[in-house]
Amino acid sequence: MTAVTEWETNLTRLGLTLPPVAAPVAAYIPAIRTGSLVYTSGQLPFVDGELSAVGKVGAEVTTEQAKEAARLCALNALAAVHSLVGLDAVVRIVKVVGFVASAPGYHDQPIVINGASEFLAEVFGDAGVHARSAVGVSELPKNTPVEVELIAEVR
Repeated sequence: MTAVTEWETNLTRLGLTLPPVAAPVAAYIPAIRTGSLVYTSGQLPFVDGELSAVGKVGAEVTTEQAKEAARLCALNALAAVHSLVGLDAVVRIVKVVGFVASAPGYHDQPIVINGASEFLAEVFGDAGVHARSAVGVSELPKNTPVEVELIAEVR
């Protein structure tokens, strides 16, 4: 029997499990390792193969809905890391880049991407605190409101 790790305990406490890795929607792989870093491709807020929300934040999607979508993106990014190296190998989350499909005049992209950042800190503690960019864009694939990618340092 294997010991339960801190990330597993934290996911359980949050009522979550790692989903299967989302199938790529184009010509890329979900994650790749180079040296001690794992880079994920941009992850969308898929739940059981369906997007949790569609549309632009500040129009069809509220900030709170988008923040939850960012959390789901981060969960899917962790699934991609886990499928490649296992989350037990994660030393820390180094960087998060979040893209927010924004209605004209919408300026709360950092609050939306906090959904991913706060989630990663809940899962990994201090090792989940990271550098970050939160970028507003006019369109994202599949009309998703949020896309998140991350870089993790691994053993």
